[in-house]
Amino acid sequence: MDAFECIATKRDVREFSLQNISAEIKSKILEAARLTGSGLNTQHWRFVVIEEKNYLKKLAEDSTSGGWVSGANFAVIVLTNPRHKFHMIDAGRVVQDMQLAAWNYGVASCLFTGVQDKKLRSDFGIPKDLNPTIIVGFGFSAKQISGKRKNRMPLDELVYYEKYGNPKEA
Repeated sequence: MDAFECIATKRDVREFSLQNISAEIKSKILEAARLTGSGLNTQHWRFVVIEEKNYLKKLAEDSTSGGWVSGANFAVIVLTNPRHKFHMIDAGRVVQDMQLAAWNYGVASCLFTGVQDKKLRSDFGIPKDLNPTIIVGFGFSAKQISGKRKNRMPLDELVYYEKYGNPKEA
């Protein structure tokens, strides 16, 4: 799929079918994460892949906003090093690349950040020096997703030139 079309049509999905994602596609999604740029090329992020249903259920229980992840085919806990001021930006970059790589193969996803930190760290062996910044669940959508582009505000309501409030000149 064309990269722009992938961006224009990707949807966040929280209801997944039981269809399995092949090991090849999972590998491509993780490879997209590995290839993502990071501040100062630190590559400080680490990834915990959760595939087994009992661990996905535990992940949902450790969440304050991602109970839906129990129905995902797999999930990735993105860990970042908070000593880097840009660690949260890097987490966003890596998740976006994983989501777009997944969408290219028809795999839907959604993310959440609300967790019970102490429980999550204990249940998944997360070291103290890393921050569980974002969790993303992947799976084939339970519902048919249209290929239509998303309903978004027009650029002239979002973009200004040279100074905030300056519209593009005609």
